[in-house]
Amino acid sequence: MPLNPDHFAFSFDESTGVATITLNRPDKYNALTFESYQELCGAFSTLHSDERVRAIVVTGEGKAFCSGGDVQKIIGKLLERGYPALLEFTRLTGQLIASIRRCGKPVVAGLNGLVAGAGAVVACACDIRVAAESAKIAFLFSRVGLSGADMGAAWLLPRIVGHARASELLMLGEFISAEEAERIGLYNRVVADDELPNAARAMAEKLAAGPTFALGLTKELITREAAMDLETALEADAQSQAVCMQHPNFQEGFDAFMARRKPRFV
Repeated sequence: MPLNPDHFAFSFDESTGVATITLNRPDKYNALTFESYQELCGAFSTLHSDERVRAIVVTGEGKAFCSGGDVQKIIGKLLERGYPALLEFTRLTGQLIASIRRCGKPVVAGLNGLVAGAGAVVACACDIRVAAESAKIAFLFSRVGLSGADMGAAWLLPRIVGHARASELLMLGEFISAEEAERIGLYNRVVADDELPNAARAMAEKLAAGPTFALGLTKELITREAAMDLETALEADAQSQAVCMQHPNFQEGFDAFMARRKPRFV
């Protein structure tokens, strides 16, 4: 078992290589605390380095995926802090997003119920979002007097839904339905609430069966190439493909194609 956390639930399926992180404060709509931010950062770093792990699901217990920062345990205490301590906290929240993006394994968000504030940005940091019909989402920061550009939201969201939609979501801070989120490309797919656990796990298992090394490079380049011009991106692609061509999975892909069977990637 790769992890034994105190502030969320964790499970790992050895047969598929799928790890599952479940935010498990359902009575608080899975609100994050100082401790859970820190532990989640460490978790994604650990899972990145664990070769047994091939894909990750992040989901929430009960009626929410994540409602954001805990009002009493975080927001109330922040009002008592000066700028240096506030900056320390806001940098910590950003580290969680960075740890998800730096993790070289595909991360699937299984979104249920309330997806708000920090929870909405965590969802955006994941590679694929599978949502229940109940999964309404809002970037609430402007509703409480904060910038909508929190935890990398202003970098992530325009790349998912475009500049105009991102501006509306981040400036108004209003909830949109799962149907609308899927329509604008924020959710990859929407399923019935009772189908969500299986649908998110099935997506993760499909990714886990893929070429983990190549998928990790794909994820890295999706992030890095956002800041590149075309010529630089073409060179990055050329170098990464040359590396992949030396990996055993490239030979396995060829052998599987010639034998007309499914590849068995390592």
